[in-house]
Amino acid sequence: MPIEMSRERFEELVSEALDTVPVELARLIDNCVVLVEDDPPPDDPDLLGIYDGIPLTERDSTYVMTVPDRITIFRNPTLDMCESEEEIVEEVRITVVHEIAHHFGIDDDRLHELGYA
Repeated sequence: MPIEMSRERFEELVSEALDTVPVELARLIDNCVVLVEDDPPPDDPDLLGIYDGIPLTERDSTYVMTVPDRITIFRNPTLDMCESEEEIVEEVRITVVHEIAHHFGIDDDRLHELGYA
């Protein structure tokens, strides 16, 4: 049975996970918002998070007046896979770091090597 957690509490966990990003890296995040949604797209119901944007490594001089990149963390699949609040905290942290890494241009293969996939 999934853990019950309010949307507000889950958003707090995402915020706390963002606070764990080292300051040196957090300063480099550019034009990116982090959002929480309850459910992922229907075609990928187990998705915990997604990055949608142009990674920093792919930006050039034509990157101007662009809508912010989006990192979305999905609450329900995270709650469904965890058995305690401690597991949720850890999974949210891993997911947030994973998606921020995509913003920096790090692909899934490298994230897997680092233990974030």
